[in-house]
Amino acid sequence: MTPGQDDFLANIEPASVQALVDGRHGDPFGILGEHPADGGSIVRVFMPGALLVEILACETGHPLTCLQRVHAAGLFVGRLDRSVAYRLRIHWPNAVQETEDPYSFGLLLGDLDLHLIAQGTHYELSYVLGAQPMMVNGVSGVRFAVWAPNAQRVSVVGDFNSWDGRRNPMRLRREAGIWELFIPRLGPGERYKYELIGPDGQLLPQKADPVARASEAAPGSASIVARSEPFPWTDGNWMDTRAARQSENAPISVYEIHAGSWLRLAEEGNRSLDWTELADRLIPYVAGLGFTHIELLPITEYPFGGSWGYQPLGLFAPTGRYGTPEDFAEFVNRCHEAGLGVILDWVPAHFPTDVWGLAQFDGTALYEHQDPREGFHQDWSTLIYNLSRNEVKGFLIASALYWIESFHVDALRVDAVASMLYRDYSRREGEWVPNQYGGRENLEAIEFFKHLNSIITHRCRGAITIAEESTAFPGVTRPAEEGGLGFTFKWNMGWMHDTLHYMSQDPIYRSYNHGAFTFGMVYAYSEHFILPLSHDEVVHGKGSLIRKMPGNEWQRFANLRAYLGYMWAHPGKKLLFMGGEIAQDREWNHDASISWDLLDNPQHFGITRLVRDLNHIYAAEPALHSTDHDPHGFEWGVVDDFENSVFAMLRVTRDGSSIILAVSNMTPVTRIGYRIGVPKTGLWHEIFNSDAEIYGGGNMGNGGSLHTEDITAHGRPVSLALILPPLSTLLLRWR
Repeated sequence: MTPGQDDFLANIEPASVQALVDGRHGDPFGILGEHPADGGSIVRVFMPGALLVEILACETGHPLTCLQRVHAAGLFVGRLDRSVAYRLRIHWPNAVQETEDPYSFGLLLGDLDLHLIAQGTHYELSYVLGAQPMMVNGVSGVRFAVWAPNAQRVSVVGDFNSWDGRRNPMRLRREAGIWELFIPRLGPGERYKYELIGPDGQLLPQKADPVARASEAAPGSASIVARSEPFPWTDGNWMDTRAARQSENAPISVYEIHAGSWLRLAEEGNRSLDWTELADRLIPYVAGLGFTHIELLPITEYPFGGSWGYQPLGLFAPTGRYGTPEDFAEFVNRCHEAGLGVILDWVPAHFPTDVWGLAQFDGTALYEHQDPREGFHQDWSTLIYNLSRNEVKGFLIASALYWIESFHVDALRVDAVASMLYRDYSRREGEWVPNQYGGRENLEAIEFFKHLNSIITHRCRGAITIAEESTAFPGVTRPAEEGGLGFTFKWNMGWMHDTLHYMSQDPIYRSYNHGAFTFGMVYAYSEHFILPLSHDEVVHGKGSLIRKMPGNEWQRFANLRAYLGYMWAHPGKKLLFMGGEIAQDREWNHDASISWDLLDNPQHFGITRLVRDLNHIYAAEPALHSTDHDPHGFEWGVVDDFENSVFAMLRVTRDGSSIILAVSNMTPVTRIGYRIGVPKTGLWHEIFNSDAEIYGGGNMGNGGSLHTEDITAHGRPVSLALILPPLSTLLLRWR
């Protein structure tokens, strides 16, 4: 040391100085910044690689002193006669930088913030943790904050400090395990990560920010400082009417898409569309087909494209693959202006093990369970959130609220709910840990869902949640206050599997599987259901919808038309994955576009017209949607004609003013004079016929309408004698 250095480092142990130099000091504010000293103050800064550091008066910009290098690694120290607001002038080998000293700012997060974070009830984490552009004491910059209670040291690293973890170590707020630091003169667009030293003293891989609101597009993994200005929404009319549009009595027909493969531009290297291009092309297409909602496979940031987003690591960041967060907000805004709701697939069940993500975030099992019997998904090789930790529950709930409140997302479809509800999900005996009562139910997950759905119901008017739950867990859509989980709707996976199994049978064998087509009505009112023909059914060797249908080409298309007609007439909201509406031949491939050229074929275009017309009829006829969850709105007309594979359903409005008769003939045999009893006399109009020529059918039908006859059938005094085209569904309306 040179003379005077002992004075500059008074009361600081040499070991502490060495820890700072080595990037291992857990309390940088104890050394760096301005500290009182006899007759004034001492300022210490650590600038590895700097040639010279000067202190300037903030008010005048005049130099106050030139700091002395007291350690070769870059520790500079100087004395001020009096405490004064100052900034630094740093002379680098190739540049001169002026900035305020990050270690001259006081505590950032308030006591209430820290208390709520520790309690798991801070629902604005997206604007408290992470990277927040702001003004502090009149200085613009970015406040960084991250939860890492077991780390010995946490630093912010990025392009602004050459990714050097020694340069910007953070301050620990021990009461909540939060590390914080304000770095002046940074702003939106900066790339950053956190560098941590774990409790065992080991340097961890640099970590992306768990609460980052923007991220690099894969394969990059850095977080990005996002803008904080509110988006200029113009969707007030939609938001005012959203609750009615998404009620259990409303027509809800969902077009499910994977944003990256709906349309790819072959002439531009097979690239995906961005949010602006999707808004220009997807929105008018979906609205024109009469769908009410677009459902997006997960767009929360995820590292592996082959996961389709179902292994996310950025639960607060729209993936950078398709543009900025502002671009995504504009996409949602334009959907609402076009009368379309937006449903986002959201994944709180698990997360991938990428070293730069949440796994062993601070050197311990922080977000996940330590015990692999609770914390590791064998099916997906992913980690399971530890819902017994308040901070983890709060993190997930804050994520859900962020998408609904900040991006005006209308619904969250929660993925893999069953895997969360059962501790023994996909595990053999001895591979799981029972709950405190010795049972298989995951009590923490049950309570989490109740809390999540109650908070959303209370805070987000008109927003809904949808469970992808594949078991018969009771009360999924019962309100939480009545003992249920509180979801608005549940995917009816049983209906999907049973009816697709039936349709895949050669018609000659369907009589032996008749119950598979009707069994769904046994439990149809146990929950509020959505009928999904989802992405899960057109991947992994399962083939496309049209390829599931048996027979020659004519029969396959007729089967699909009849099946879709049956689905739209059946109680339950509707969901169709992209490509199903054009009867895409090949199985879905996330790296390829939908086969849009098929629309040049009249048979494929016929399916598109059929889906469009079904959506319009479904929305226009209250009998088909207003009593989806009311057993008084449904009655079987014909349920037991297994020999002919004929089914007839009656859908009725609550006041009985409108009735729809849906009749499906699931054999390639024409039925002439097929008599069905009906509840009302008079004229019945044929409003839909899947065998119509415009859909690619043979154009056989009932001439548009027919009168009842006073002939008893199916226990009713009047009946209709129908012509049932082969492999068809008819809809007839009495009003």
